[in-house]
Amino acid sequence: MWGAGEAEATVEKASQGAKIRPPAAAGLFYAGHRQELQTSVSELLGEAAPSANVFPKALIAPHAGYVYSGRVAAEAFATLRASAQSIARMVLIGPAHFIAVSGIAAPTVGAFETPLGCVPVDRDALSAIADLPFVIAADAPHAPEHSLEVELPFLQALLPNFAVAPLVIGDAAPQQVAEVLRRLWGGPETLIVVSSDLSHYHDYDTARRLDAATAASIERGEWQSLGPNQACGFLAVAGLLVEAGRRRLTPQRLSLCNSGDTAGSRDRVVGYGAWVVEETGTVA
Repeated sequence: MWGAGEAEATVEKASQGAKIRPPAAAGLFYAGHRQELQTSVSELLGEAAPSANVFPKALIAPHAGYVYSGRVAAEAFATLRASAQSIARMVLIGPAHFIAVSGIAAPTVGAFETPLGCVPVDRDALSAIADLPFVIAADAPHAPEHSLEVELPFLQALLPNFAVAPLVIGDAAPQQVAEVLRRLWGGPETLIVVSSDLSHYHDYDTARRLDAATAASIERGEWQSLGPNQACGFLAVAGLLVEAGRRRLTPQRLSLCNSGDTAGSRDRVVGYGAWVVEETGTVA
């Protein structure tokens, strides 16, 4: 099992001259100053519903600006309060918005930085999937990408010591994502976070209808029904559903809304949802 001692060693190693991926979304999607960001994340987590006796194996969380989706993301991450001390490795997976990727891109850098500090990259985890033909080593897709970065401050606020295996999905199949997750699944020391928003730029009522159908598909494990019109991170979500289904696990809904509920007009909204997967079943 990969524990806190290994995480501390990795943090120290990352601080000793390793190449660092600087924040791209600080000051845009979330506060760019440390104290302001700490306060923002603390307030969002404080407003989240209590989640006693929840021990997540995987979370699905949105990745828009905190003013839009921060409340929904906080509902997902607040479930980590009971298990935070045991989590040392996080597999963080989401879509590529800016740079085309053939397959799944793993970074070569030693750490990801936010205003709250550096999160070391788990090189051992990335080495464990490096032989897969659809996994490529590439920093370029990660450099401008917000879908993974915006999740990190929540995790930095909650987890005392952890390393991250950041993966950006491009042109890949859900079964390939599932194979990556299967290799990295681990035990209670490993958390999987899938980053995805839902529908984009419909009117409020249309978005509610579409997102309700998407949520139902996620909760039924119907990964084949997901596509880019349902969620920007549909491949990551579908891959999680494939592997969760193999393990007889079912996502449970925590929150579902859109930007018309949180900020902005209701003419063109983006949908957000949060789900938790607890490891209560057995592998088929």
